[in-house]
Amino acid sequence: MTRSLVSASRRALLGGALALAASLSLLAPAAAQTDFPSKPLRFIVPYPPGGPLDTMARLLAEKVRDSLGQPVIVENKAGAGGNIGADLVAKAAPDGYTLVMGAVATHAINPFLFANLPYDPIKDFAPITIVASVPNVLVMNVEFAQKNNIKDVADLVAYAKKNPGRLNYGSGGNGSAGHLSGELLKARAGISAEHIPYQGAAPAQLALLSGQSDFMFDNLAASAPLIKDGKVKALAVTTAKRSSLLPDVPTVEESGVKGFDLGTWFGVFAPGGTPAPVVAKLNKAYSDALNRPEVRERLLTMGSEQGPMSAEAFAAFVKAEKDKYQEIVKISGASLN
Repeated sequence: MTRSLVSASRRALLGGALALAASLSLLAPAAAQTDFPSKPLRFIVPYPPGGPLDTMARLLAEKVRDSLGQPVIVENKAGAGGNIGADLVAKAAPDGYTLVMGAVATHAINPFLFANLPYDPIKDFAPITIVASVPNVLVMNVEFAQKNNIKDVADLVAYAKKNPGRLNYGSGGNGSAGHLSGELLKARAGISAEHIPYQGAAPAQLALLSGQSDFMFDNLAASAPLIKDGKVKALAVTTAKRSSLLPDVPTVEESGVKGFDLGTWFGVFAPGGTPAPVVAKLNKAYSDALNRPEVRERLLTMGSEQGPMSAEAFAAFVKAEKDKYQEIVKISGASLN
């Protein structure tokens, strides 16, 4: 065989080998998607243990494990208002094995509070499904409400206009949902009230009970027992619809303050670029878990009547929430750098 023929044969073999390797590399991701999951999943909670996101993440992890046949390991990665845990998942491999319980803060509020957010809340994530959407509730110190004959939001607005500079309200901190709700009320109702930020919602609630603050926007689940026991006065819920936990309490919008629809929500996200078949499998697993009676019951005790969404619907929801909070954060003037 001549040297030229040998060279041609070698080139042909090499070309065939390269073509085979290329075809196998194309088949590998598809096979990986078909076999998903083949190892345990990490479920990041970007807040400390014990809160509602952490509680729901652990409950869902048990149910999703049964559906997917793999352990779902919950890890708390708290800090920077949820940004540390969210960023960890944003930069993880887009294979569906690392998920985050994102929230209104990490995906709709923080982009406008932090000047140098390390991730893009839209591009860097693949939404899976919403988990819960919970109203906040406008509550007042009982003694203050009784003394000034404040029975509803209209009375509160009237008092504020007659007594400029007299009202104050507490929140869990600058940029928190309670802070933004307070500032939106001030803007929409045309009133003034001094904001008192505390180191978390629990201290803000204690300040309200003791009379250090006049009102606050609190998490519905946290305030419901106090409302029931008559320790705080409920004036309105912040969402567009009334809550089944407080059916007799009107919405802020119903009370005459137009353009008011805020709530606390959280949901499951994978890294951006996660393959569509993996997203679909995760959406089904989490949706099935959310539809279980024991999970639905737990969500109802939190004040959430939200069912699971398709990945596409959740993505549209997150985008709309981000657009909405851009205006609200601007109104509040809040900034965290």
